[in-house]
Amino acid sequence: MSKQMTEMLKGTLEGIVLAILSVQPAYGYEITARLREQGFSDIAEGTVYALLVRNEQKGFVAVEKVPSEKGPPRKVYSLNAQGHEYLEEFWRTWSFLAERLEQLRERKA
Repeated sequence: MSKQMTEMLKGTLEGIVLAILSVQPAYGYEITARLREQGFSDIAEGTVYALLVRNEQKGFVAVEKVPSEKGPPRKVYSLNAQGHEYLEEFWRTWSFLAERLEQLRERKA
C-alpha cells in the first residue's frame, strides 16, 4: 500500500468499519476479513481492534460477548443509534468531498 493510500485511509477507516457494521454485527477478525475482501489487504488486525476500542469509547457501537469454541468469548460489535448518526454524517461529508475532488479533476482536462 502506498504512503498516500495509508494517509488517506487514516481519515476514512473509521467510517469504513462503521459501514461494515451497518450491514451486520461482526467481531474484529470478521471485519478485517471483510476489509481484505474489499481490497484493503494491507490493513493490520491490530489497527482494526484499536479502531473498534475507540468506537466503543465514543459510544458508536454496542458490544456483546459471545462464547467461542476456542478460547475466550468474542466481542461482537454492532452499530447503535449514535453510530448510525455518525455514519450518516460520514457519508454526507464523503459525498461533499468526492464531488469537490471530481470537480477539480474535471477542470484539469
